[in-house]
Amino acid sequence: MTSVVNTAPSLAQVDVTALKGVGGQLAEKLAKIHIHSIQDLLFHLPLRYMDRTRVTPIGGVQPMASVVIEGEIRASDVVFGRRRSLMCRLQDGTGVISLRFFHFTAAQKKRLVPGARLRCFGEARRGASGLELYHPEYDFLDGSSPPPLESRLTPVYPATEGITQQRLRNLTEQALELMGSHTLQELIPDDAWKREAYPLSEALAFLHHPPKDAPIDELLLGTHPYQQRLAFEELLAHHLSMLRVRQKIQAEGAQPLPTPQRLLDRFQQQLGFKLTGAQQRVADEIAADLSQPFPMLRLVQGDVGSGKTVVAALAALQAVGNGLQAAIMAPTEILAEQHRKSFTQWLEPLGIRVGWLSGKQKVAERRQQLAEIVSGEAQVIVGTHALFQDDVEFADLGLTIIDEQHRFGVHQRLALREKARDKRRSHQLIMTATPIPRTLAMSAYADLDCSIIDELPPGRTPVSTVAISNERRHEVVERVRAACLEGRQAYWVCTLIEESEALEAQAAEAVAQSLTESLADIRVGLVHGRLKAADKEQQMELFKAGELQLLVATTVIEVGVDVPNASLMIIENPERLGLAQLHQLRGRVGRGSAASHCVLLYGSPLSQYSRERLKVMRETNDGFVIAEKDLELRGPGEVLGTRQTGEVNFRLADLQRDGFLLPRIKEVAGHIMSTHPEVVEALISRWLGSSENYASV
Repeated sequence: MTSVVNTAPSLAQVDVTALKGVGGQLAEKLAKIHIHSIQDLLFHLPLRYMDRTRVTPIGGVQPMASVVIEGEIRASDVVFGRRRSLMCRLQDGTGVISLRFFHFTAAQKKRLVPGARLRCFGEARRGASGLELYHPEYDFLDGSSPPPLESRLTPVYPATEGITQQRLRNLTEQALELMGSHTLQELIPDDAWKREAYPLSEALAFLHHPPKDAPIDELLLGTHPYQQRLAFEELLAHHLSMLRVRQKIQAEGAQPLPTPQRLLDRFQQQLGFKLTGAQQRVADEIAADLSQPFPMLRLVQGDVGSGKTVVAALAALQAVGNGLQAAIMAPTEILAEQHRKSFTQWLEPLGIRVGWLSGKQKVAERRQQLAEIVSGEAQVIVGTHALFQDDVEFADLGLTIIDEQHRFGVHQRLALREKARDKRRSHQLIMTATPIPRTLAMSAYADLDCSIIDELPPGRTPVSTVAISNERRHEVVERVRAACLEGRQAYWVCTLIEESEALEAQAAEAVAQSLTESLADIRVGLVHGRLKAADKEQQMELFKAGELQLLVATTVIEVGVDVPNASLMIIENPERLGLAQLHQLRGRVGRGSAASHCVLLYGSPLSQYSRERLKVMRETNDGFVIAEKDLELRGPGEVLGTRQTGEVNFRLADLQRDGFLLPRIKEVAGHIMSTHPEVVEALISRWLGSSENYASV
């Protein structure tokens, strides 16, 4: 096997200040884009490329194309429109194009005169006088032989204020020269992955300096073999960072929790329904994890209505049956309240005390709950993010259950696990009703084992979905009236573009008022995020009891609401929501035996993008199909909520494009962890730098 250790100077250790022209000030600016060493600079890869290797006839220039053109100035004038600009008309015998300069000097104006010959580079845009180049780069063609064109494609790098593209290109040139005298380590061992004809130094040299005949379409799409070589290594580094987090956590140990069979049997006997095969299979996987002497780290995915809560209750009982506490955290008050009711109904007949913590509790109630939690009197504690606040202490926390993980940051779920006594790790179960595409699950949740509840309980009816323009709103209102008068119930969901509870509440109130006037014979309720918890609960209880026939709501009802008699849902402006959120909302109906319907009441005109998304909703009820389409349309950052999770900011890799590499990456990562642990740190540092995913926890 080829050794991966080399005694020659490594570019990872050579500071960027070793380059000519890099002093303290420039080094600070480079640090803003995570460039500290020569290796960092080499792995700061181009975003795209410009082709300056050939001259395009002016008559062949297309809008939005970046081109090199040559020609003679036929007219040059200062023009006064909304902004003063210098306008030059350039001609080459095939056509005419305008050069426009909003910022220009007297010297420029003096030289850019009729008769001057120029070579220009810029992006062609449609303007008032036809195609124009705004502020093009240009050289004068004064001599008989014009200067040579570029011999390679020109890279365009991610940059920051104060660093020009030319400066980055010059620094990269120097870094590439240093590759000859220093070591750029091949960190993937030969026995883990055959690199074939793509050494790392060769791939980097090509991507920084593609020859003029390089397949530019492949480079722009990211599918060139050299890009795939680097994407593989980046995804591998990311995967290794997640596995190392898992390894660190599991090395600390946890209390094994043997299955309390008698308690679980009593629970299932009083449930009133039988678990589905999928629920039983996932419950058995969780039970096996909990019986181990290291922390369970398991993600349970289940489509809307698949019955994850019962599986969570069985896990909580395994903790309680071994004398430990279980905590269940939900992202919204409504979902947390729903869990509290379910767990209280199921567990209190077994003599198990259910505690409750939310952000909207009164001081006295919160103080009492905190006392019951720290004393151990509360054995199962349900709550919102209030559970991981500093003043919450558990008597002996053995299991944490996080529902709708994507709503929380990674650090938040880890913070809750820290609540275990003596810093011993608690077991952790993550649940989501938002199916995660396989490629994302393999990447973003590589530190977790994954279970899928892929079967719905009997009696659930598929929801038929239609899209109707808001211009036919009156027809939809009449449809709601007819459904309610037939004894069924309906939801009317209001959405806003602005993420503001106050504005959403106003919109929902206005719609509720309008529908109350239009449907005088129908009892209309209202729920939104600004209502007091007691008022919200009262409205939900009245709706569940059938006292209200139509519930107007914001997206707060997305999860945790279960009213079997509700069989019609209207979603206003569905084009403003992601597919996963639409699917969650639709999951509030179809929970009984009546035929159920969802109406997507969209605003006209619809963009092609919105049209595609609504088409997916009409065609399938399968959450995993919807999740894959959501990934395709919105990208991994949006689907996972990058602002919170932060772990899908890849430099080169693309989970959609490169997802096919992940099974092989999983194999290689496992091999490296077990046989070459010495390269793990270097690989992670090369690609993730100081931003390794929650590595400090």
